[in-house]
Amino acid sequence: MTGIIDYDAGNIKSVEKALHFLGEETCLTRDRELLLKADRVILPGVGAFGDAMRKIRDYGLEDVMGEVVETGTPFLGICLGMQLLFERSGESPGVDGLGILKGEILRIPESGGLKIPQIGWNSLKYPKSGRLFEGVAEDSYVYFVHSYYVKAADADIVTATTEYGIPIHVSVEKGNVFACQFHPEKSSKVGLALLRNFLNIRKEGA
Repeated sequence: MTGIIDYDAGNIKSVEKALHFLGEETCLTRDRELLLKADRVILPGVGAFGDAMRKIRDYGLEDVMGEVVETGTPFLGICLGMQLLFERSGESPGVDGLGILKGEILRIPESGGLKIPQIGWNSLKYPKSGRLFEGVAEDSYVYFVHSYYVKAADADIVTATTEYGIPIHVSVEKGNVFACQFHPEKSSKVGLALLRNFLNIRKEGA
C-alpha cells in the first residue's frame, strides 16, 4: 500500500488515478500511524511553497515525514512535493522547508523569450543512473508545470536534468528519498514506467 500525504495540495487525484491504473492500493491520509505502516509514501503537490509548508506544519506532518524517511521507507516527492524536501525557496523568503535534502529553490530566470511558468513537455538527461529511470531511455519527454526549480547542494544526488534556458535539476535520489520536478502521473507511458519503478523499490533493510 502506498500512502499519499494529504495536506490539501492540488494534483492528488491524478497521482491516485495513475497508481490505481498500475494496480496499486493507495491511502490518502495525514494519519501518522497509517503513513508509518505504508510500504512507500508520496508527497505530491502544486501551489505555493510557503502556503504548503504552513499546512504541513498545521497538520503536524513535518515530524511524520521525517520519521518515514528515517525508517527507510521509499519516499517520493512530486513537483511542489520535491521542492518542499529542500531547505528554502525564493518563492517564500523566511519560510523553512523540510530540509530532508540540502539545497534551495530558485525562480527560473527570464531569458530568450521563454515563458514562465514552464508548461509542457521537455526531455531528460541523466548525469548518473537513478532507480526511477531504469528502463527509461535518456531524452525521454516528461510533463512540467513550474516557475521555480531545485538547485541541489550536492550534485551527486541529481539523477535527471533538463534545459529551460539554464540546466535544471529535475530529479534526485538519496538513499530511500526520491523526487521529481515534473509530473510522472501526467507523463504518459514514460511517467507510468517511472511510477512502476518506484512501486518496485523496497524499504531499506527489508
